[in-house]
Amino acid sequence: MELLHFKKDIPFMSYGKLTTAISLLTFLLAIVFLATRGLHFSVEFTGGTVMEVQYAQTADLNQVRGQLDGLKLGDITVQSLGTSRDVLIRLPNLKDRSSAQLSEQVLAQLKGQNTALELRKVEFVGPQVGEELVTSGLTALLLVCVGIMLYLAMRFEWRFAVAAIVANMHDVVIILGCFAFFQWEFSLTVLAAVLAVLGYSVNESVVVFDRIRENFRKPGMRTKPTAEIIDNAITATMSRTIITHGSTECMVLSMLVFGGPALHGFAIALTIGIVFGIYSSVLVASPIALALGVKREHMIKVVKPKEEAVV
Repeated sequence: MELLHFKKDIPFMSYGKLTTAISLLTFLLAIVFLATRGLHFSVEFTGGTVMEVQYAQTADLNQVRGQLDGLKLGDITVQSLGTSRDVLIRLPNLKDRSSAQLSEQVLAQLKGQNTALELRKVEFVGPQVGEELVTSGLTALLLVCVGIMLYLAMRFEWRFAVAAIVANMHDVVIILGCFAFFQWEFSLTVLAAVLAVLGYSVNESVVVFDRIRENFRKPGMRTKPTAEIIDNAITATMSRTIITHGSTECMVLSMLVFGGPALHGFAIALTIGIVFGIYSSVLVASPIALALGVKREHMIKVVKPKEEAVV
């Protein structure tokens, strides 16, 4: 299915230096925000108190959040747990109050408006658990990046592998930079979204790189320069890009608008990642591959004629 048809190739590579410079600037800004402001980690990473409460009837999560906001205990996470009557509450660590004191204060606040409330469980998540989660998350991120590089190097060529991993890390760092700048809560669901963006972004890069390889092998393009071949490949995939990413972005935006606080971090990370993933796959990865000197010879093995023995 082709939604849009372009009669002429769009000269993406002629803007390669400009788009790469913009990407470098945003990348450096994200690094600065991460270094100066840092990420606002959730209770899952920093440690804190986790409570499970059960209501006699369906719980109104927005009402629960409003009640707990009045306590001014910091960032409190409220979400449903399994059924509409079970609620999971995560409380941050406070230096002047213990976990037991926090849970008693929260329970008293909730029972002030609804006495038909049962406390099912209270747990304290220590900093050690949070440190292990950070280590595991970073390890997962590193393994994903290594796997992507090996896959692209085997399927295409090492120049494409380097270009794709630079573009993908560009997406990840910008997402983290946005969360650092706005001090949005960084939770396990956000980490899952970041890993999903890596796979999503590399998929777009693979589609573009595969079309570039096909163009290198076409007889009618043997005389064209590499930049024009890449422009033709990107232009040919534009219709697919608009359909695929447009429909995905609509779904993610619906989660962002209607998903509530529980899905807010996950949805906003995906929203940023998809937008920059398209940008990086087209306007970052391809110019980097071109700058690294990718040629037709790298895609097609030259068959040398066998020398016949002279009798």
